[in-house]
Amino acid sequence: MTETRTTCPYCGVGCGVVASVVDGAVSVRGDSEHPANVGRLCVKGSALGETTGLEGRLLHPSVDGQQVNWERALDVAGERLRAIINEHGPQAVAFYASGQLLTEDYYAANKLMKGFIGAANIDTNSRLCMSSAVTGYKRAWGADVVPCSYEDVERSDLVVLVGSNAAWAHPVLYQRLVQAKQQNPQMKVVVIDPRRTATCDIADRHLAIAPGTDAGLFVGLLRAIAECGAKLDDFTDAPAALEAAQPWNVARVAAFCGLPLAEVAAFYQDFIAAPRAITLYTMGINQSSSGSDKCNAIINVHLASGKFGREGCGPFSLTGQPNAMGGREVGGLATMLAAHMNFEPADLARVARFWGTER
Repeated sequence: MTETRTTCPYCGVGCGVVASVVDGAVSVRGDSEHPANVGRLCVKGSALGETTGLEGRLLHPSVDGQQVNWERALDVAGERLRAIINEHGPQAVAFYASGQLLTEDYYAANKLMKGFIGAANIDTNSRLCMSSAVTGYKRAWGADVVPCSYEDVERSDLVVLVGSNAAWAHPVLYQRLVQAKQQNPQMKVVVIDPRRTATCDIADRHLAIAPGTDAGLFVGLLRAIAECGAKLDDFTDAPAALEAAQPWNVARVAAFCGLPLAEVAAFYQDFIAAPRAITLYTMGINQSSSGSDKCNAIINVHLASGKFGREGCGPFSLTGQPNAMGGREVGGLATMLAAHMNFEPADLARVARFWGTER
């Protein structure tokens, strides 16, 4: 029997799996040594072995329907890319990558496109599901970095899920939350979602807001935090944020969100009183016409309350696919360079020197 440690390719939890091969048959179990899942797997991850058959798969390089060796296939791909670029310029070609790629593969594809073809025409799944979160984090921190870990979810006093049905979309992380709540009954869970989903099964409070009103709820929370004497001197944009939040008293928020006033006030009190609070948000926030602003509304309440940068605290965007963050680390979006650098003269010159390219 041979065993290989690898990663489940499905959701953003990125569970570790151990794949075993016995007489040509593949079976999969959770990797008990992996920090994301500690041996747990959901039903999709558990059935990964059933997806490894050869039916319908391309088993060798093919050019125009004919089997060729790798050298020939790569030569043809390069020649045809070059012919298009020579005739139409580097903007005529593009790469679209996936959240299932390894970080090293992302890096190589990004380097080829931006450094040697000479265009920024590469995007990953993050363009679809995470670009709003990217913008929110860059506005707040100056870089696309998530300031939390899964352990923070388990060590918090208040877990807020907004735009997230984690029970279905991130089931292993949800089971970690279920277990953490069982071990610490004082932990409170709040679910903010127009629908009552399976995630609400463990919720102490479900705020069934009107669709699209998330930002109003969190802007109102920012005002409530400020009224409690939050110290925001260190944050450049704090005066403007607080001025924008000033009209959003509890009554206005309740009317805007379609919630009873008492529910809004109780949520605000829970957040302000909790020593540690973490907000988990995903596609219900990101895939919105105002997704970036909603992300910043969430981030702002953590900055204002001091509930960030320490255990059990922070604004935590749950990603869609297992290596979406890895792709962004090495510049896998059209709007960024490797290592969180930007399309600015100093960064462009630094990367060009490192890659040894003028393009």
